[in-house]
Amino acid sequence: MRGPLSRQLLGWQLAIILVLLASIAVFSVSQSNAAFRATEGRRMLSVAEDLAATDGVRSNLQDPFDRDALPIFAESARSLSGADEVIITDARGVVLTSPDPGQRGQLLPLGTSTVLGGRAWVGQVRDADGTESLVAHVPVIGPGARIVGVVAAGRETPDFFAGVRRAPGDPLMLLAFATFLAVAGSILLARRVKHQTLGLEPQEITRLVEHREAMLHGIREGVLGVDQQNRITVVNDQARDLLSLPADCVGRDIDELDLNDRARDVLTGRTGGVDQIVLRRGRVVVLNRMPISTVGAVVTMRDRTELVDLQQELAAHRATTDTLRAQAHEFSNRLHTISGLIELGEFDELARFVDRVSHTRGQWQSEVAARIADPATAALLVAKASLAAERGVGLRLTDGSALGEVDEQSSADVTTVLGNLVDNALDAVEGAAADNLIEVDIRHAGDVVTLVVRDSGPGVAPEIVEEVFRHGFSTKAARDGERGLGLALTRQICHRRGGSVQVRNERGAVFTARLPMDAEVPA
Repeated sequence: MRGPLSRQLLGWQLAIILVLLASIAVFSVSQSNAAFRATEGRRMLSVAEDLAATDGVRSNLQDPFDRDALPIFAESARSLSGADEVIITDARGVVLTSPDPGQRGQLLPLGTSTVLGGRAWVGQVRDADGTESLVAHVPVIGPGARIVGVVAAGRETPDFFAGVRRAPGDPLMLLAFATFLAVAGSILLARRVKHQTLGLEPQEITRLVEHREAMLHGIREGVLGVDQQNRITVVNDQARDLLSLPADCVGRDIDELDLNDRARDVLTGRTGGVDQIVLRRGRVVVLNRMPISTVGAVVTMRDRTELVDLQQELAAHRATTDTLRAQAHEFSNRLHTISGLIELGEFDELARFVDRVSHTRGQWQSEVAARIADPATAALLVAKASLAAERGVGLRLTDGSALGEVDEQSSADVTTVLGNLVDNALDAVEGAAADNLIEVDIRHAGDVVTLVVRDSGPGVAPEIVEEVFRHGFSTKAARDGERGLGLALTRQICHRRGGSVQVRNERGAVFTARLPMDAEVPA
């Protein structure tokens, strides 16, 4: 069925109404015919029995030469009872009297009647012209219980349309009224559906859905829709891949999915703002949530892993540059001091200054080299010492620190975690007090490397102890309200290796990271 939506609804409504009325009509006719057979069958049987019990009928049937009065009895019974026909036959079933003169002398159609066996019978009989009648056959019993004749009283069975006309009520009026209601209801329903579908026809809605599906699964950005109960209503392939969502996530509550707390907070709107950063299984995903009134919200997401990797690489180069600049600045100051002492002729002081500088720097490098067997970690500590000195912060290695040789991947993870913790400590203690100090403790016991970085800063506020890791804060972010990824990446590396990272306050902030070296690190 084609055409506008209102015409389609009207057509289907009318079809349903017509089928319903036809079913009602068939049922009504069936009920009417059953009632007709029950009522009229009893009445015809009563008429035939009364006529068969009449003495005049019996005596006329016994005398084959005196049967002139039989038509009078039959016609009288027919007119009084309302039967269509009353027939009297002899004992052989030959018609003696009938409303149809052509039937006289013919055998009465008995069908399955049992009347010739001496038993009354009521049933349907089809005439020679195909007309069906409801007929009652009653035997006329003479002297000695002998059958002397048969009385048949019948009424023509009504056809289908006669049954419809005889059914309770007026079917034509019912059909007209139902059609009117169907047309009016269909028009109102079509207008309502038209309003709800914004005036779009079914074909247009189908094309719109197809375009939406193509657009959702064709764009590179992830799109995820949630309702007001935070159940996922729509998700494209990119969003499912970025958040590692299961295939059956549609219809499920966000809090039921295997997501970290940060991702749940952003997806449900508990954490607001634009460009919210979420770390998910090695990926850095930027999420934006847009609420939609009475519907829910739409969350768009982009993969920023490569960008963050580039930022980290840039930060590493920048840190190297800052370290080299700090060392150059340090050496430049020392050269200026040496040049001034030479110009002043203070050769003894010059010798003591050079010896002191050489001893101090050589002592730190020797201490690091003696305790740290991993070259990358040792180089990191030497470089961070120069950077800390330029910023007026002291960097110290505990007496019990020791790190053996580790594999290349483990070395990269140790340097990343240690570098992030030291940088975070530098931000925390810079300008905080006169005796700024960072103490690093590295222990390698069995297959676990434990890194402890203690600073003399103000510490971490108790209310954000968990937030600094879960939401990607650094201590600088906690103080200035800026966001960072250093501590969040540190936690991710520790968890990827099956370890942990924690923070506590003890005359400053103390960060403790555990990194198992024998863990199978996923890609």
